[in-house]
Amino acid sequence: MKRVRWGILGAGRIANQFANDIRFAPNAELTAVAARSGESAIKFAEEYGIDHAYAGYDALMASSEIDAIYIATPHNLHIDQTKRAMAAGKAVLCEKPLVVNSRECEELVAFARAEGQYLMEAMWTWFLPALRKAKQWVDEGRIGKIRHVKADFGYPIPYSNDRREYDNRLAGGCLLEMGIYPVAIAQYFLQDEPQDLSVRAHLAPNGVEDDVVITADYAQGAVASLATSFRCKLQNWAYIIGEEGYIAIPDFWRADECSLFKLDERVDHFKDDRPGLGFEFEIIAASADILARKAQSDIVSHEASLAFQRVMERIKKHFM
Repeated sequence: MKRVRWGILGAGRIANQFANDIRFAPNAELTAVAARSGESAIKFAEEYGIDHAYAGYDALMASSEIDAIYIATPHNLHIDQTKRAMAAGKAVLCEKPLVVNSRECEELVAFARAEGQYLMEAMWTWFLPALRKAKQWVDEGRIGKIRHVKADFGYPIPYSNDRREYDNRLAGGCLLEMGIYPVAIAQYFLQDEPQDLSVRAHLAPNGVEDDVVITADYAQGAVASLATSFRCKLQNWAYIIGEEGYIAIPDFWRADECSLFKLDERVDHFKDDRPGLGFEFEIIAASADILARKAQSDIVSHEASLAFQRVMERIKKHFM
């Protein structure tokens, strides 16, 4: 089987998850890693058996040893690094959020099209088998017409203006960091952007949002109740509620199971038997796209990424 040769740009927590799971993708291999610190890159390469480790990012982008780059750096760096990677002839899988606003997203999508390069936002949740099963149940009409979507994602992160998550210069705040997950889950099941939004937000001492609650109304008569927080651990479940039943998805952002209920009775259940953390599914899908010379994913399309940004921008207007 042909394999896409991947390089990772960044050596932080999310890059470790990617490196762990790529070994379960038969159409992909990890060839190189680059970090700001050469020492960090070498340590990362040794841990995962990677052939090439670079100090700084230019050598990775110029390397003839890789076909695609996974960008795992802070949000505000994505647009420049993604452009540079695509200009160097590399396909790009960029960690979410792809960029920090809709203007940047439109600019990046246009650049990808002009360069003729593959670009996908790494919304790994949309590739998880449990999410795909839940969507299948919805499409089969097993819960009837959707009336409510409930989803939240939050973990306590102590306030410090020096932390990346709170740093204005690095596009800090819980909406971009964690809130994109509930926004994306509503988009995944409702396939539409909300007509109206009601937002309640709490701001940290430096003005960055650290808790956001959203109620969104949709044209098809559904309501989404979404939340994200740095102030507390939320349940982190999603519920897709229809006229005839509902689907419960524990830890939906990394889901490995889902259950279908009719009133109080669980009538169906799905659990995957994945070998990794769950990143392998998006890696397999992106690698297949790249080998097929596609310009974008059929699942997380450019338009899906644009929709995420448009909705989050509308949410931000309520507290910025």
